[in-house]
Amino acid sequence: MTAELIDGKAIAASVRADVTTAAAEVSEILGRSPTLATVLVGEDPASEVYIRNKHAACAEVGIESVHRSLSADIDEGELVALVESMSVDPEIDGILVQLPLPSGLDEDRVIGAISPDKDVDGLTTSNAGLLATGRPGLVPCTPAGVIEMLDRIGFELEGAEAVVIGRSQLVGRPLVSLLLQRNATVTVCHSRTRDLAATCRRADLVIAAVGVPGLVGPDFIKPGATVIDVGINRTEDGLVGDVEFEPVAEVAGAITPVPGGVGPMTIAMLLANTVSASRPRD
Repeated sequence: MTAELIDGKAIAASVRADVTTAAAEVSEILGRSPTLATVLVGEDPASEVYIRNKHAACAEVGIESVHRSLSADIDEGELVALVESMSVDPEIDGILVQLPLPSGLDEDRVIGAISPDKDVDGLTTSNAGLLATGRPGLVPCTPAGVIEMLDRIGFELEGAEAVVIGRSQLVGRPLVSLLLQRNATVTVCHSRTRDLAATCRRADLVIAAVGVPGLVGPDFIKPGATVIDVGINRTEDGLVGDVEFEPVAEVAGAITPVPGGVGPMTIAMLLANTVSASRPRD
């Protein structure tokens, strides 16, 4: 392996340390800890693990957390009413509705019930619009984590040619907006892109976020380029990313592993968003 390994765990630990300091400062102002409310509908085991991890992370940095577990057959109107009540509760600073919701529930309607000021996942139309137009708002955690990671390893985004593989609302599209704000030259690739490998080979930065195991091989990468693998795919061989790690690491200048790369940054940025949402506004 010739590429520098980008240690997401270490970078996330540094972000959490900063959040711990910020949470203590906000607690002095508020007279209470910043507070995150989570909502889980149904009994999906993976979602239950994610929620437990988020609450444990909150406790480590001085963020209070409250949780509501709801039956999968809850009436949609009742769920929306609960989220709306959290949105006006002065003791709650951030709201996270764990996705996906059980079938039959309208995710757009439920997410739309979250106050944009408390939308720590950055999923409301209001925050998406602010991001798309380059104005301040709460940004989705994984894209924010990618940018934070690049900043902390000293990657110069201004003027860099970046390729984002994937155009999802959760990762790809927000990443494009964040990269453009930093004056990168951005190409978005997807399932209809012709000669994906040739497009990627032009890039100084390749970000893969499509959920296809091993999609990006060494022939996709310009020697010395930085490769960020957002993909997390469960296979018979365990967790793997969208990038063929070992062959690509022989060509790239820097690369994130899976696991241990972007994943830890997502929760770290959730914590950062919660503290940001808790800050008193003028």
